Amino acid sequence: MNGRLLAICRADNGTWELPGGVLELNETPEAGVAREVREETGIPVDVDELTGVYKNTTRGIGALVFRCKPSGGAERTSSESTAVSRLTPDEVSERMSKVYTIRLLDALDGNGPHARSHDGKHLIPAG
Repeated sequence: MNGRLLAICRADNGTWELPGGVLELNETPEAGVAREVREETGIPVDVDELTGVYKNTTRGIGALVFRCKPSGGAERTSSESTAVSRLTPDEVSERMSKVYTIRLLDALDGNGPHARSHDGKHLIPAG
């Protein structure tokens, strides 16, 4: 994707985030990632590797982030997204909160998988 990262503007709250969602009981994490990305963006992807695990300590929710490669398709919005865009790392930093920006930057650095915690707004230092 020429150094660009696939992101959505969420329909429910207007924030820019990674496409994603909740796994179905009978699907693997990789199958769930592929399904969610296609549902929210119209882009089919091949799941490459796990790049990070992120815990929202306030809500008790864990998120797995995988690096993916697009395999065709055309970008489109859905009932869950009002915009779909391929952003540069600088655009990601401008549009997303730090707790979502770090997920994309971690996926690019090649040093993962990373494990991080946050309170919904701020990263919590490890240790």
